[in-house]
Amino acid sequence: MTKRKFNLEYSLNAVSGPILWNAIGTPTGLQTWMADNVTVEDRIYTFEWSKEEIRQAEMTHHRTNSFVRFHWLDDENPKSYFELRMEYNELTGDYTLLITDFAEEDEVEELTDLWNTEVNQLMRLCGM
Repeated sequence: MTKRKFNLEYSLNAVSGPILWNAIGTPTGLQTWMADNVTVEDRIYTFEWSKEEIRQAEMTHHRTNSFVRFHWLDDENPKSYFELRMEYNELTGDYTLLITDFAEEDEVEELTDLWNTEVNQLMRLCGM
């Protein structure tokens, strides 16, 4: 099956830029909400969940205080990735977290639910 790209958007009211960037742009930050353990060697990030699932992703692109993009090493599609991007709204003073991911058509809803759960954890940790 072919994977399709999908986008999710989360309004993060009153979170600070440095706090959000630390949460999405560093292994320590990712470890607090996305996985149980995250380590990095060069550009390869190792994500662990409950010691039962371990996946590695290469950080392919990033811009400090803006976005980080990863490609799962076990993904056969070289064009697929997941991206965490933060955008600041000058009118409201709030940040938005934009997530781009790829999934097979029958897995989009399940993956969306997973991202919703993870972002809710992120929001709790950031005091929202």
